[in-house]
Formats: sequence, structure tokens, C-alpha cells
Amino acid sequence: MGTTSDTQLNAVGNQSGGRVFLFLETKDFWADYNHMKQENVMFCEAPRDEDYATVVIFKDLYGNQWDLIEYK
Repeated sequence: MGTTSDTQLNAVGNQSGGRVFLFLETKDFWADYNHMKQENVMFCEAPRDEDYATVVIFKDLYGNQWDLIEYK
């Protein structure tokens, strides 16, 4: 097994250049959002209601940005 380079380590949490590239679909947005808030998940914005879904961006432990999304 090889060693991890500084370049690889610096890419952790930034594979998408700071954009959302992971999606967590839910059937109960508000229950999941409130539970995640209680668990101190870092949200990047307030939840928003779009024509297609209710959505909010959050970060995982490595800094990757996700959409928590409930499609209409």
C-alpha cells in the first residue's frame, strides 16, 4: 500500500472545488433537518423551498458539501 501525499490530503473535502456534489434524499425533510441540527451538523444556508424540492446545503465531517433534499 502506498503513502498518502500532501496533495491528496489537501484534496480531502475539496474534491468538488467547493460545490455540492453529494445528495441525501429524504422523505421527511423537516424531521431529518431538525435531527441533524440537534446533532450539530454544519448548515451553509437556511432551508429553501424550490419549485422542485425543499433543500438545504450542509457539510460533512470532511468539509464536503451535500444537499439534503426532499423532492416534490
